[in-house]
Amino acid sequence: MPYERTVRLLCFFVTLAAMAAWEVVAPRRPLTVGKPLRWFANLSLVAIDTATVRLLLPLLPVGMAVAARERGWGLLNIVAVPAPVGIALAVVMLDFVIYLQHRMFHGVPLLWRLHRMHHTDLDIDVTTGNRFHPLEIIISMGIKVAAVALLGAPAAAVVAFEVALNATSQFNHGNVRMHLPLDRWLRLLVVTPDMHRVHHSVVPRETDSNFGFNLPWWDRLCGTYRPQPAAGHDGMTIGLREFRDPAQLTLLRLLVQPFARKP
Repeated sequence: MPYERTVRLLCFFVTLAAMAAWEVVAPRRPLTVGKPLRWFANLSLVAIDTATVRLLLPLLPVGMAVAARERGWGLLNIVAVPAPVGIALAVVMLDFVIYLQHRMFHGVPLLWRLHRMHHTDLDIDVTTGNRFHPLEIIISMGIKVAAVALLGAPAAAVVAFEVALNATSQFNHGNVRMHLPLDRWLRLLVVTPDMHRVHHSVVPRETDSNFGFNLPWWDRLCGTYRPQPAAGHDGMTIGLREFRDPAQLTLLRLLVQPFARKP
């Protein structure tokens, strides 16, 4: 689609800047590790992930949506539905696919070795929402391409979903303070920072909860919803028990972490 890359890039930087400003004005928790070390690693991963995907994958989700439309592949290209309904259905179903994928990356040991890098951040803020290993991004992109083909998702729906997924990932990882009544209402519609922060707890039963990135409904429907951390948001510990040394969380060490022994 024309301007797709520009739209996504603009939304990325606008969301990043807005959340970073919010974190300065109203932080939820004090940081335990300095921002320069974490931000350099987390934001460098964005550039590495983007370059890796563009280099290694010949077809991305929007391209697959266009190809599926031209060839009549996928459910929504077989069953006639009004365009707005098709777009809405595709966005919701793609979000469910990402929820299932997230659970799979926690449940399959080999995939967890890739995904755990996301959880080794000793703090959680807007940049944590971009902290993913390049191999995880490639697998995730392959799953999305397959899902787009099977659903026959319209290209407009895929662009909307990708923009929303990136924006909400940065939003719900934000180290921001929100009025509790607003949080209770908002988490009925979208995953809020307080809701997702539980997922980054060092406590395993809390790590294995609140898998949603965008829509909060799947955790409630599938029994993985946990409203609050046992220690409270101010008292909880972020990260994983076996990765507590900030010196081991530099960019290079993060990239090789899936292939290294646990400390």
